[in-house]
Amino acid sequence: MAFIPGTGFVRVQSRPLTCAPTRRSTALDMSLEQEDKVVVKEYFNTKGFDRWSRIYSEDGEINNVQKDIREGHQITIDTILEWLDEDGNLSQQKICDAGCGVGSLAIPLAQRGATVSASDISESMANEGRARADTVLGPDASRVSFEAADLESLAGSYDVVCCIDVLIHYPDEKLRDMIGHLGS
Repeated sequence: MAFIPGTGFVRVQSRPLTCAPTRRSTALDMSLEQEDKVVVKEYFNTKGFDRWSRIYSEDGEINNVQKDIREGHQITIDTILEWLDEDGNLSQQKICDAGCGVGSLAIPLAQRGATVSASDISESMANEGRARADTVLGPDASRVSFEAADLESLAGSYDVVCCIDVLIHYPDEKLRDMIGHLGS
């Protein structure tokens, strides 16, 4: 397993990845984490959804900082797609896009033939991803499923797990455990 810093990309070539829901240590930890999660979820279902869906679109009015974010995000997407294309077997891959946003990675993966399980803590983001996939992929939209779910609840067996621009919302002391969960 290799975690590429700055990308949120975990790559495993030798065996499928299996995710199982993580466990919390104390009731206080769970309470504080739930409060943080509620704040993040509410943000990305409302104001954050409006802002980030505009940034991750090819149209829409954005400022120069948002333009830089859009361009940087696209470079990350293109780099990950290039890495996965090098393997030459995307049509045989089952990929988890954890924190999928509006489908910026999930949709091109499905276009390349991968089976993609995409999730986001925000129902608004996941719904927008589904709508974009239906528009872009047409009859092939069934190659990608979208759901509203947090990273801790992800479960399944995958060849590749991608998590882009999401881990920034987790406390530093929880990152190792979260990366371990996503790569387990």
